[in-house]
Amino acid sequence: MVGLVSAAGVVGFLSEPDQALQVFALEKLNEDIESVWTEVSGSIGQIEALYEDEKFSHRELAALVLSKIYYNLQEYNEAMVFALGAGDHFDIENADEYEETIVAKCIDTYISLCALHNPPKPASSTIGASESGDSTSSNPNAPPAAAMAMGSPTMPFSQAVLPSKSLLSRKDENTWDASAPGGGNAGVPGAHPHPLTLQNVTKKNLQSVIRRIFESCYEVGAYKQVVGIAVEARNMEVLREAILRVSKAEKSSKGKGAAHSGASQTDELMEYVLDICMNVVQERGFRNQILKLILELLNDIPSPDYFSIARCVVYLDQHAMASNMLRELIQKGDGKSLAIAYQLSFDLYENGTQEFLQKVMEELPESEEEKKEEPKANGNAVRPATPHPNEAEETDESTQLLSELQDSAGDAAPSSTILPSRTKPKAENEEQGKAFGSIRQILQGTKSIDLNLEFLFRSSHSDKAILNKVRDSLEARNSIFHTSVTFANAFMNAGTTVDSFFRENLEWLGKAVNWSKFTATAALGVIHRGNLSQGQKLLDPYLPKENANANQGSPYSQGGSLYALGLIYTNHGTNVLDYLQRQFKETQEEVVQHGGALGLGVAGMATGSEQLYEDLKNVLYQDSAINGEAVGTAMGLVMLGTGNVKALEDMIQYSHDTQHEKIVRGLAMGMALVMYARQEAADELINGLLDDADPALRYGGIMTVALAYCGSGSNKAVRKLLHVAVSDVSDDVRRAAVMSLGFVLFRKPGSVPRMVELLSESYNPHVRYGATMALGIACAGTGLDEAIDLLEPMCKDSVDFVRQGAFIALAMIMVQQNEAMNPKVSSIRKQLMQSLSDRHEDAMAKFGCAIALGIIDAGGRNCTIGLQTPTGNLNMAAIVGMAVFTQYWYWFPLTHFLSLAFTPTAIIGVDQDLEIPSFKFHSNTRPSMFDYPPEQEVKAEEAPEKVKTAVLSTTAQAKRRKLAKDRKEGRESMDVDTAPAAGKADAGEEDKMETDDVVDTAKVAEEKEGEGEGKDAQAKKKVEREKVGFEMENMSRVLPGQIRYVSFLEGGRYRPVKKPTSGVILLEDTTPEESKSLLELKARKKTTKPAAAPGMPGSAGNDSEMPDALRDLGLTGLGVGAGAGGAAAAAGVLTAIDEDEEGAEEAPVPDEFEVESDEEE
Repeated sequence: MVGLVSAAGVVGFLSEPDQALQVFALEKLNEDIESVWTEVSGSIGQIEALYEDEKFSHRELAALVLSKIYYNLQEYNEAMVFALGAGDHFDIENADEYEETIVAKCIDTYISLCALHNPPKPASSTIGASESGDSTSSNPNAPPAAAMAMGSPTMPFSQAVLPSKSLLSRKDENTWDASAPGGGNAGVPGAHPHPLTLQNVTKKNLQSVIRRIFESCYEVGAYKQVVGIAVEARNMEVLREAILRVSKAEKSSKGKGAAHSGASQTDELMEYVLDICMNVVQERGFRNQILKLILELLNDIPSPDYFSIARCVVYLDQHAMASNMLRELIQKGDGKSLAIAYQLSFDLYENGTQEFLQKVMEELPESEEEKKEEPKANGNAVRPATPHPNEAEETDESTQLLSELQDSAGDAAPSSTILPSRTKPKAENEEQGKAFGSIRQILQGTKSIDLNLEFLFRSSHSDKAILNKVRDSLEARNSIFHTSVTFANAFMNAGTTVDSFFRENLEWLGKAVNWSKFTATAALGVIHRGNLSQGQKLLDPYLPKENANANQGSPYSQGGSLYALGLIYTNHGTNVLDYLQRQFKETQEEVVQHGGALGLGVAGMATGSEQLYEDLKNVLYQDSAINGEAVGTAMGLVMLGTGNVKALEDMIQYSHDTQHEKIVRGLAMGMALVMYARQEAADELINGLLDDADPALRYGGIMTVALAYCGSGSNKAVRKLLHVAVSDVSDDVRRAAVMSLGFVLFRKPGSVPRMVELLSESYNPHVRYGATMALGIACAGTGLDEAIDLLEPMCKDSVDFVRQGAFIALAMIMVQQNEAMNPKVSSIRKQLMQSLSDRHEDAMAKFGCAIALGIIDAGGRNCTIGLQTPTGNLNMAAIVGMAVFTQYWYWFPLTHFLSLAFTPTAIIGVDQDLEIPSFKFHSNTRPSMFDYPPEQEVKAEEAPEKVKTAVLSTTAQAKRRKLAKDRKEGRESMDVDTAPAAGKADAGEEDKMETDDVVDTAKVAEEKEGEGEGKDAQAKKKVEREKVGFEMENMSRVLPGQIRYVSFLEGGRYRPVKKPTSGVILLEDTTPEESKSLLELKARKKTTKPAAAPGMPGSAGNDSEMPDALRDLGLTGLGVGAGAGGAAAAAGVLTAIDEDEEGAEEAPVPDEFEVESDEEE
């Protein structure tokens, strides 16, 4: 049928009194409205009259026609309202543009309606109440925390109610005003009508349309779309319904015998909900509501995903639920449940803080092993989790996010969530006791650390030729260069326990003085990080000795050794905290206190220990600039993420009292660490610090933004950082603001290059440096081309520290990349080596090159920089390490903190007995795709050839004539020069000047190019010959990008209990009765001999066999000699007292020179 050409005649029927004609007109107009809507738009009033006439039988048809007319007039609000009045005539299943637009408008309005009825709960109000409880509990007449904070000039942060922003509000600052014409949206193009202005009938129709949309999604299995709408609408009931519907559908399909392959729909949906909860939802209070809902649904899901639940439990600090889950799994008694319990324990250790894990362990049934080991444990007299055991009624300040969980429960808070239970239950039988002992060992971290240490030791591919090249290119007597080589060595061998470079380069090591010696000793902690069994034994020669002489050893090596001990026991300080605390309190040497503070901070990270905090504060009040910066940072590390108001009060008060900028900077960094991952709860502190006149405190405010909102992608935080980056008067603050973008956005690395593109071209070199570091932090380990394209020109910047930042950032991005993954990696490595050996390059840029060469080969080429764990949670130690590393700008020894961000990349399979079986898994890629980069070729050093002296042709002719004349006279000369022989041989060319042979460089270059092309051709042929897919052994390096290609062999003996990720994976043994072959542990066989204590008899060898440089340094008798081992020699070098130190013996004055004058001759 031909469509309408003109609507004039049909529109005329609308005025007829006969309803049949009116219905006919509406039907014709509905069919051809797209072509005639311009004519019909003049008759809207007539059609509206028909719609409003309740006696008219086809009111819904009239509403549909009206909706389409308004749609073409781009009046989408009215179009949606009339479409909702059209009832069944509006077909949501139709895929035309009109239907899709109206459906989208309906969803937007539904989301606004729900968000209005479910306003966001201010997370900070309840947090402030719980956190301030401790600070006011001692004074019953104290004013409320919020009022006191607002009135206090020393504490410009109140944890008061903050205006939380709706997740969905398109304009964050504007709220709806129902009293305004049009519901506050009049004149706003594209705005949906305010829900309060909609009639109840329209709202009811809207609910029915949305319900039809949900049902259609359920029918086709599109549960993720429903979840997305529910999250945006903040509608917990719809979210609950979607999760229950998918589990119900899965249960019914199993009942019908349908085949399932891969992960279940329930697991996929749970993973999706967790993903958007952690990465999309920016309000912490709402995020907690979603996580609570997931935990509540645990019993309603037929086969719960325990690993997703573990993520919720860690985030919500629900240690009681974690221990209950582990207890239930152990009590089931079967092998798979045991393996899942062990895997959960590994995941909890990976994602939890020391305080959280301590609480989980306290609630587990005690085992025989624990009874035996408890008296030997060091540091359990007062556990960090409960610093005051007699004050059990006091709420724990550092219980993160707990107050939000009590919103639904009212005032009565479950005591089990706050206080550890007094009496531990007993294990039912011996097997369960053994299992709980193993879980306790995993939660303590010793098992994970041992497995990672074993992998890094056995798989180390560090290239010693690169280190030697770095050492030879930099003059060791320059302390900056010496320190940079130390960092390169530490990073390249981080966690591998391979410290042979120090042992083999004693002469170079002997040139370290003062803080270079401190840094070199601390580097041992980076290299031996995780070597829990031998760490203290290894550092024994360097550690301070009790009741020792003042001149027993260098205070720099003693301070560095305490720092190193903390690095070895990073985030696992139970066994060394007492020792470090004792040494820190007993010493009066400021350098030793400096190292002790850093060691205490890194080993006692996030313990929330009041005792450690008080000891650090007492030293802070001595007002020493040398140790003040380290103590301020250490206070923040101990109280990491606790939001402890009392600590913040102390720190901000002292930062205003002291005159030392170093102390203020350390305290500013400490305050930022206290607010780690607190998000909205940190806003008042951030605003107070950013309004301060002191640029060091404004710097702390920026770092607080970076750490409080790390990984959140918060638009509010990004806006604040960008504003400060272009408006603050301090270069330091602007640099930190740009750099902090990397911390906030590291979960979205692709967005950072676009954001800092213009900043990287700023006139201010500090802003350009900040852009380089933001790219390095956010894109670390990704090999992102957009980031590399921005950084490559900055390697040639006119300012040295910008080049330094570009080199370091490039290394962070290119870590663990090979030419197959990113072809630019070889040229970047070559550029780093060239800049290092360029004598015209500035010292600071060379410093960056050396560090970059260490980072790009981190951990023997087996580590990446991972700011989030393989399971998707924030990697607390890595983020903190990266944040403190950025402070190397002010203090080089803090560079070692970057090693906290190094994450081993391996699949380590462990069976139910926590043993490492020998088995293989499949990688569906070519072997060269993720292979190690080739080692650098070492060219044999050739002695420079002596250039032949050029002989002029006239001189040669004169000599020949003279020789001929002498022979003719019969006088033979005995000392005949050999040059004429050559000239005689070249008699035909006697008119030419005799010169060296000229090498045709062009031909040589062509030959080399030909050889290179031949090699490239061979490499291409090799790639072509490579088969896709190969088998890998257990404990092999598996890069993050390679994980998705990994699969376990079908029908194999060992099956993983969860989807493979990087790290430790528990394996279910399908044939446990058969004998199994285990991997041989190599790291345990390597025993590190302690260095002989300096000054011990017999520790020095024959003085004549010592290197001259060491003999010149006076190191005989200090353990440095041929008779001493490498460790003893290194210890002797580092513990030797420098001649320019106070209290050391002065060097003998040389005799006067006897000057002989010419007259005496």
